[in-house]
Amino acid sequence: MSKIIAVANQKGGVGKTTTSVNLAASLAAAEHTVLLIDLDPQANASNGLGIDTKTVASTIYEVLAGKIPIQNAMVSCEMPHLYVLPSHINLVGAEIELISMQDREYMLKNVLHSLSDIYDFVIIDCPPSLGILTLNALTAAHTVLIPVQCEYYALEGLGQLLNTISIVKQHLNPLLDVEGILLTMYDSRLRLSNQVVQEVSRHFEDKVFKTLINRNVRLSESPSHGKPILLYDAFSSGALNYLELAKEILINNGFIVPESN
Repeated sequence: MSKIIAVANQKGGVGKTTTSVNLAASLAAAEHTVLLIDLDPQANASNGLGIDTKTVASTIYEVLAGKIPIQNAMVSCEMPHLYVLPSHINLVGAEIELISMQDREYMLKNVLHSLSDIYDFVIIDCPPSLGILTLNALTAAHTVLIPVQCEYYALEGLGQLLNTISIVKQHLNPLLDVEGILLTMYDSRLRLSNQVVQEVSRHFEDKVFKTLINRNVRLSESPSHGKPILLYDAFSSGALNYLELAKEILINNGFIVPESN
């Protein structure tokens, strides 16, 4: 059965899409079959993997609209074992269309049902909002991964997101849990970065990933080349960070046994 992880934070600029793309690629590098679902109308995750969303025949929009089966919209990319369900700006219209539909929060969950035995992991890149698309992701997911940047106002909006997760768990998806809080854009030279790490760790304790994603120029450059960081610069700190995050998630989910000290 696939492990479905939604990567969500309604606050923009926290490394959500960067995390979705590079976590998916790192899990694929460990030879796990991975489907990355780009649920953001901006289609940054699709473009970041070299997919031209202007030329693809079908996207997540057509799938949610019931026009085609999900298998017909998935595309492969340069990374072995990694497949993508691309997005398109048309997805903006889906927000409006879904509002009037019955069981609108379950549309994504229903279409993912047929894939439960095909992929080891399904990673969902959510839009930077708490609208109907994000609700669909939270209803379909087993867990939520929350990126939080190591900057001022880091915890801004986090309470609202956690409240939304609690409401979804109560009314739509009782098994939903937090996979972990991921601290991104970390700079060990900055006192503020270290203060944010301490504050988030104090508030959320074992829910915070041990892995920190360092601020890294190569990581910022890779989307413009249509590659995950592993294919753009495998020896950069960004690539190593996301490999470490993938390892931590594999250990937490029982895919690999942790090394004994």
